[in-house]
Amino acid sequence: MTTELETLQAGTILSTTESVCPECLARIPATRVARGEDVFLRKSCPEHGDIETIVWRGRPAFRTWVRPKNPVHPTKPLKQVDRGCPFDCGLCPDHRQQSCCVLLEVTMRCDLRCAFCFASAGAAGSDPDTAVLAERMRRLFETTGPVNLQLSGGEPCVRDDLPQIASLAREIGFTFVQVNSNGLRLAREADYAQRLRDAGVATVFLQFDGTRDDIHRQMRGRALLAQKIAAIENCAAAGLGVVLVPVVVPGINADNLGEILDFALRRQPVVRGVHFQPVSYFGRYPAPPTDADRITLPEIMAGIEDQSGGRVRVENFRPAGAENALCSFNGTFVSMPDGRLFPLTRPRATTSCCSSTEPVAPKAGSCCAEAETVAPLEASRCSETAPVDGSARARDFVARSWAAPEVREPVAPLPGPSFGEWDVFLARARTHALTISGMAFQDAWTLDLDRLRDCHIHITDPDGATIPFCAYNLTGTDGSGPYRPERPVGK
Repeated sequence: MTTELETLQAGTILSTTESVCPECLARIPATRVARGEDVFLRKSCPEHGDIETIVWRGRPAFRTWVRPKNPVHPTKPLKQVDRGCPFDCGLCPDHRQQSCCVLLEVTMRCDLRCAFCFASAGAAGSDPDTAVLAERMRRLFETTGPVNLQLSGGEPCVRDDLPQIASLAREIGFTFVQVNSNGLRLAREADYAQRLRDAGVATVFLQFDGTRDDIHRQMRGRALLAQKIAAIENCAAAGLGVVLVPVVVPGINADNLGEILDFALRRQPVVRGVHFQPVSYFGRYPAPPTDADRITLPEIMAGIEDQSGGRVRVENFRPAGAENALCSFNGTFVSMPDGRLFPLTRPRATTSCCSSTEPVAPKAGSCCAEAETVAPLEASRCSETAPVDGSARARDFVARSWAAPEVREPVAPLPGPSFGEWDVFLARARTHALTISGMAFQDAWTLDLDRLRDCHIHITDPDGATIPFCAYNLTGTDGSGPYRPERPVGK
């Protein structure tokens, strides 16, 4: 007879999906199991046994966060279904979302040797030449259209010709180009940010793990805070937007979320957002993880609320409108001169992305994100009963939100009564809006194929395929994976 304790320990099965075995990467059935407020991904490999991994801790409750989603399949799939997800990415016809942001890796060289690295960067070898990259970008544009393009690596700024690559991307037709960087060259060469800006780069996606050098030493191998600040200052001088990107690791910087937020607010308007990434264990990492080594999206949202003194609340965050709801959260806030943060996102009245019964500001990536405000009558045209290209909406939102604001001459006030604080809010909404978001990338322990099929953050490979980020970077316990070329075995 099953005891109440045994039933509690077993948990409640919420739903089923598929995953992979971390040892052999074979596709296996998986279940989402709830025990109290915690949700685990449970699976069993016939060869390597049972695996259970935490994927959700605390509020908002898992059941209230998930929401239905209509698929928008790729218009030009490049791979056919053969072995099935996650082994036919390219994209295949079964993928359920089009591309929003696509990474182009221009080098695998790096000037850091980080303890945590998705790409396991730092490999020796030659970089693809500019002509090769131009051809890859042309093929990508023909397949996806003007997606947001992120020049990545490795550390892309180690290439002396990175400005030329960015300029080529703009000539091909990519309207929003960002650079994913650790910031060392941006800090070292005062004119480098201006060269990138002149070439058409709009935003620097800046590795920024914390406001203390002990954090940088543990995660990146050396003190880096002074270089990060110098990089931001040089970007400000050049008119380049900056998004701070902390990888959050329990025991290292999970207590630093509020200070990172304050750091960002003090450096507006050049800092446009903070994009938290809970640590994922693929590529290079110190050791195979336990549940104590993980932090989940709700824990980061709750941490932001606690460490900001309640200026940002969990209720101000939304699941994404394009990718799977379990992949990310986002919220947009306007900072006022007295330090208050005015949220542009409010609690949803329903589970629809835009069928609220009152006007609300749109959430990032929603199917209504192209509007400044969404009234109920206008929102009805975006019903989730029909497929909506949420990735296109998300692309537009990111391009507007993450680029540096346009510098305009101050407008003389019109004669008549002042609206006081409302006037201040409207003036600052253009320059002092900050997006706070999080993206939970999946590793071999947490990979959920329902989530992977909904992914719209992709990497273009040397053969021209467009592969979901978590599939491309997927590695088993021996360090090998199905997609990334010349993946070194081991850590």
